[in-house]
Amino acid sequence: MKTRTLGNAGLVVSELGLGCMGMTSAYGAPGSHSEMVALIRNAVDRGVTLFDTAEVYGPFINEELVGEALAPVRNKVAISTKFGYALESAADGAWPTALNSRPDNIKSVADAALKRLRTDRIDLFFQHRVDPAVPIEDVAGAVADLVKAGNVLHFGLSEASGKTIRRAHAVLPVAAVQTEYSMWARDPEADVIPTVEALGIGFIAYSPLGRGFLTGAVHDHTSFNADDYRAYLPRFSKAARGENLALVESLREFGARKKATVAQIALAWLLARKPWIVPIPGTRRRTILDENLAAAEVTFTADDLTQLDEILTSTPIIGSRYGEADFAMVD
Repeated sequence: MKTRTLGNAGLVVSELGLGCMGMTSAYGAPGSHSEMVALIRNAVDRGVTLFDTAEVYGPFINEELVGEALAPVRNKVAISTKFGYALESAADGAWPTALNSRPDNIKSVADAALKRLRTDRIDLFFQHRVDPAVPIEDVAGAVADLVKAGNVLHFGLSEASGKTIRRAHAVLPVAAVQTEYSMWARDPEADVIPTVEALGIGFIAYSPLGRGFLTGAVHDHTSFNADDYRAYLPRFSKAARGENLALVESLREFGARKKATVAQIALAWLLARKPWIVPIPGTRRRTILDENLAAAEVTFTADDLTQLDEILTSTPIIGSRYGEADFAMVD
């Protein structure tokens, strides 16, 4: 597995990371604990060095899973986790309905995360969502204190606008910005990608496979259980899926010529965009992990990239990526 560098501070990670959220939440019943530990360790054996989690995933149990799985190899990997949700606003295991990036909460979250992750430092600490009630300068200042104490090595932002990124970066260098980015979610290209490129900040693409849509496994007749987050996303509504499958079919045809799956084409496309973009696809299955990591071997010619651009430009995506009740990007 090749490596990429995130930010000017030199955080070096594998070119493909592993998003761990779905192992315990969001996409139906959680995976077997022992199987998920084994999967994470197998990813390490395959050269993956970046593992992404958050306190809100579960909550807490995802960090505990990641901490247990990576404890034997802690010095070989980088762990990213997140703060910023008011967990007390969540009812009966639902997603929180409020944010909390007050400096005292940031420090409390870090202390608790260190214990769950069984480590003495957090490699990359993200603000999960921008909190409009707390100036981003105060947020960056609080993380700077954690960096000074050695509890955090690098600062990150998630779903932040270019304006917010610049303000935060002026207080404490931002190593990476994490935002949804894929062939069907290209929103960052207008503002965020140019901003991080100008500032020398890395970019972590979450949901690089469109929450499973860009694997070809979702069809217009697919049904999602109530504990599957996709059941509530406009882009996954039955009507939207019927339209959006046109993109998958075009990618399937393109992939057949490259002897690659739809998922591998989607991941390889992200890797080809910029040398400092690191996708973090998630999975609960070893076979899918193998498939995803093999995407790093897929290469494109200039003509291939032109063809893919034509496919994406000519295939509109129907439905917003989040619902109205979800936290969106804030200036």
